[in-house]
Amino acid sequence: MSTPKIDPTALRTAVAVLAGGIAVILDSTIVSVALHELGTDLGAGVGTIQWVSTAYLLALGVVIPTVGWLQGRLGAKRLWMTALTLFLLGSVLCSLAWSAESLIAFRVVQGLGGGAMIPLMTTMIMQATSERDRGRMMSVVALPIAVGPILGPVIGGLILGVGDWRWLFLVNVPLCLIGLVLAARLIPADEPGRRGRLDLVGLALLSPALVALLWGLSNVSGDGGFAHTDVLVPLLGGAALLVAFVFWALQKGGRALVDLEVLRSRSTWAATALMFLSGASLYGAMLLLPLYWQELRGMDALAAGVLLIPQGVGSLLSRSVAARLLERFSARWVSILGFVLVGLATVPFALAGAHTATWALMVTLFVRGLGLGMVMIPLMTAAFVGLEREQVPHASIVTRIAQQVGGSAGVALLAVILATSAAGSGSLTEAFDTAFWWTVGFTGVAVLLSFVLPGPAKTTAPTPELVKA
Repeated sequence: MSTPKIDPTALRTAVAVLAGGIAVILDSTIVSVALHELGTDLGAGVGTIQWVSTAYLLALGVVIPTVGWLQGRLGAKRLWMTALTLFLLGSVLCSLAWSAESLIAFRVVQGLGGGAMIPLMTTMIMQATSERDRGRMMSVVALPIAVGPILGPVIGGLILGVGDWRWLFLVNVPLCLIGLVLAARLIPADEPGRRGRLDLVGLALLSPALVALLWGLSNVSGDGGFAHTDVLVPLLGGAALLVAFVFWALQKGGRALVDLEVLRSRSTWAATALMFLSGASLYGAMLLLPLYWQELRGMDALAAGVLLIPQGVGSLLSRSVAARLLERFSARWVSILGFVLVGLATVPFALAGAHTATWALMVTLFVRGLGLGMVMIPLMTAAFVGLEREQVPHASIVTRIAQQVGGSAGVALLAVILATSAAGSGSLTEAFDTAFWWTVGFTGVAVLLSFVLPGPAKTTAPTPELVKA
């Protein structure tokens, strides 16, 4: 029996949204490899130039919680094109920056646009797709989300190897312009916006909570680790505000800024928790892997980027494997397999030294990429199982927040572990080994939590036909 075709309108929406969204997904990590060059060219110290990444991250935290309300007021299409235009403007301004301070300010503009686009991308595609087809559509959506953070440092290293750092931002311009043209032509006209009131109390609790948490975590790599004042105070304050928002949102129900009722679904809360762990594993390792090649093996940014290519290739290829496995099994077992592959392929780095064969580590990176790409499809599918159309924006926001905070937590924790181990042992090799073992531990916890995901009866699997399309 042939599989019914997905609604052409949903496919057109997915094409238009992903065309514009890929720039934002890549931008989250593409600049990370350029901080040294930026500091040198703009005459700024490490403490100042680090804000190029931190300011972008905090801008995301401010906007993400408001996306559901903004979508209701403006409509999905208008909000998407407005946010994409803002991100395009920020990219152009960043390329024209004349000082570290101007670049940081322009990164905030980028972050405000990107912060709206990231959860809206998933929301628009899921709302355009029927419940029956959501699993198959996720195999398309998960590709750039899984591959973007991995390819970002690779592309960044390649650009820096042949050109100026300003091209890290100019590369977004054609992608954004194509995305705007396709959005205008392919995304259906907006539905009338809802005139619901903005949950001001929820906004006053959640946005500052995320900013404080992300800011505190971004400061962990400095002296003092988690015990330092500029880490501990924001983290405790952010956690208190987050707890207060949870109580407020549960009281407000569907009228809250973010409706936490979606977490009553077992598949949604399990997928959200796993997105936190996948963020820690993905972004945490993306801190360690380039540093391993540069600090321990003495390679430059371009060489480190090239050596990470196998991981991106693995992620590109694994979606077809995941699609076939989801036809026969379930999100639960595909997620378990993906996390097991990630964990096993990280072990060789935990055993590696300064002279370990490069070809062997590149093979393990390819396997690690297979696992990372495989994990995203079942998690993003399970997150929306059984949800109504109006609940989809809230689930998108919750899962995105979980991945963002998880990624920052993973980076912060591994940075502290790396620095502490290096200081304690006096050996950079042992320090990297310890940090990679912690990364393996993250994936081990994720394997156990994956057993909570729904079985075959509750999972709609993507088909190879769509994946090959």
